[in-house]
Amino acid sequence: MKKALITGVNGMDGSHLADLLLTKGYRVYGMERRLSVPNRENSGHLVDHPQFTFVSGDLTDQNSLCRLINDIEPDEVYNLAAQSFVGVSWTIPTTTSDVNGLGCLRLLEAIREYQDKNNKKIKFYQAATSEMFGKMVENPANENTPFYPRSPYGVAKLYAYWITKNYRESYDMFACSGILFNHESERRGLEFVTRKITDGVVRIKMGLEDSISLGNLDSMRDWGYAPDYVEGMWMMLQQDEPDDYVLATNHSYSIRDFLDLAFNEVGISDWEPYVKQDPRFYRPAEVDVLCGDYSKAKEVLGWQPKVSLAEMVKIMILHDKERLGCE
Repeated sequence: MKKALITGVNGMDGSHLADLLLTKGYRVYGMERRLSVPNRENSGHLVDHPQFTFVSGDLTDQNSLCRLINDIEPDEVYNLAAQSFVGVSWTIPTTTSDVNGLGCLRLLEAIREYQDKNNKKIKFYQAATSEMFGKMVENPANENTPFYPRSPYGVAKLYAYWITKNYRESYDMFACSGILFNHESERRGLEFVTRKITDGVVRIKMGLEDSISLGNLDSMRDWGYAPDYVEGMWMMLQQDEPDDYVLATNHSYSIRDFLDLAFNEVGISDWEPYVKQDPRFYRPAEVDVLCGDYSKAKEVLGWQPKVSLAEMVKIMILHDKERLGCE
């Protein structure tokens, strides 16, 4: 039975990946920080699964990572833990850099030390991001497009991308980065714009709120559905040779397009009276357009997105209706 360690298991991607690996017969270990009350909103259903175990660790604590790698002896490690909110990265740039950048290095070092002592290879996946492209110099972006990050989050993730590539080439490690464009699901946190919209739309429909406050409505993003994307992560580690891959849909849509779809799901055709633009939600350096080319992933991995943006919005609205008790 294969063993996998997932950092950030309580997040959207981490919980979806755990679900996928368990269906494939893995023994899964989900890393979470030691908190008095862990946030298991996305992962609570895993508690009683006989092949799943929560373990304590922290990307800022080298010793905890070494201990986990030595105790678990995983076949695969998926590094999904992060300070994941781009907007907050300007407020806490040092913490963002420590967790998202150096955290990856600490985990790679723990794996390298284990491999040197035990002569056993561990496959490693690093969650890279389209935010590394930032001010895009090529549209759509692929694996060879130059990077131009526009946030402390993007810069930290770019360090993690390059240190992963360096460890692969320097130590012959099986280490991959998945450069994933925006992907969402009903498990996305309420502070993220897509979930803020679907939650707000349902509250407006129920009469609980009268508006949603957002930032730049003209930002364009390449949105996919998270369960499709975690399958791509797994596919990367099943290859004979490690490499980096873009996962995307090859299409980009604006926040306005997302609002159209979400409000239409609850029968509201004119959403403008319900949406306020608030300068607080603008970024210091805006990323206007993100769009990715997944041709390499399709050709090498056989991966492609399955769920459309409209289908994803429908899933998210339905979830929020059920959660809030909307008829």
